[in-house]
Amino acid sequence: MAEPTKKDQGKGQATTSQAPAKQESPLALMKRTVIDVVAEKARKFVENGELNLPANYSINNAIKAAWIIMQTVEDKNHNKALSVCTQNSIANSLLDMIVQGLNPMKKQCYFIVYGTTLACQRSYFGSMAIAKMVEPRIDDFAFAVVYEKDIFKYGIQNGKKTIVEHSQDIKNVDKDNIIAAYCIALNKEGGSYKTEIMTIDEIHQAWKQSKMNPFDDKTGKIKDGSTHEKFTGEMALKTVINRCCKAIINASSDNALLLERIRKNDELIDRSEVDEEIDEQENLGDVIDVTEKKAELPPEVSAVEAKAEEKKTPF
Repeated sequence: MAEPTKKDQGKGQATTSQAPAKQESPLALMKRTVIDVVAEKARKFVENGELNLPANYSINNAIKAAWIIMQTVEDKNHNKALSVCTQNSIANSLLDMIVQGLNPMKKQCYFIVYGTTLACQRSYFGSMAIAKMVEPRIDDFAFAVVYEKDIFKYGIQNGKKTIVEHSQDIKNVDKDNIIAAYCIALNKEGGSYKTEIMTIDEIHQAWKQSKMNPFDDKTGKIKDGSTHEKFTGEMALKTVINRCCKAIINASSDNALLLERIRKNDELIDRSEVDEEIDEQENLGDVIDVTEKKAELPPEVSAVEAKAEEKKTPF
C-alpha cells in the first residue's frame, strides 16, 4: 500500500483542523445586543402605528450617526461613555432620539454623560424639528434679537401676538444692549402660526431657573467668560425659541408616545443635573458587563412586546 504523499497529508490535516473562533469585540457586541435591537423595535413602533415620523426621516441614518458619535462621547473625567454608562440608559438615549425624530448629524441633539447615565438632549434645532413634526401647518421659523434704538412694534389680536415692525441699524447691535428676543412659527403661507416675545428680564429669569445658572450670586451679573456672557444674543434666541416650540409641542395631543418620551427625557436630564450638582465627585460606577445576554430595553419596548404577545401576532 502506497504511503500518502505530502500533498495528501496536507489535505487530511486541512479537513481535521479547525480555526479558532473569532472573539466578538465589546463594541460589536453592544451594537448587536443594544443598538441594533432598539433600532428594530423602533421600526416595529412605526409598523404598528405607535410612532409617526417625518416622511424624510431615516431611522437607519440617524442610528448610524448616533452610533458613530456615541463612541466619541466622554464624561467629565474623559472616560468613554460606552464604558461607564449602563446599557439601559444607552438604549433609552437612542430611543429618545428616534421617537423625537432627531438626527445628531444635523445638530438636533447631542449625547451627555451624567454619572452612569447617557442622555440624549435636544438642541433648539431639535425643538424646531419636533414642533414642525407635531404641527404640520408649521413650515419654518423666524427669530431675532431686539436691541436698544431698534424700531420694534407688535400687536395683539384675539390674545395672539403679532410682530408689526422690526427695523434695525447695524450700529444698534451690541450684546450689552439687548432688550428682547422673539420667535415666530410660520405657516405654509408665510403668516404667523405662533409668536413668542420675551423681554431681557424674562430671559434672565429663565436663565436663573436653569441648573447652569450663569449669574454670579455676589454681583448679580452674568459671569465673565461664561457662554451666556460671550454669546448673549445666541443664548437669548435659544431661550425664546425653546419656549415657543414647547408651547406648540405640549399642545399636540395625537402623539402620546412622543410626548411621553419628551416628558421622561426632560425629567431625566433635570434629575441628572441635580445629582451632578450635589455630588461633583460622583463615582462613575462599574464598566458595562458585555456578556452574551439580551439587552435590557426601555419600558415602552417591553410594553409593545407584551401588547403584541397579547394579540398573538408576530412582533
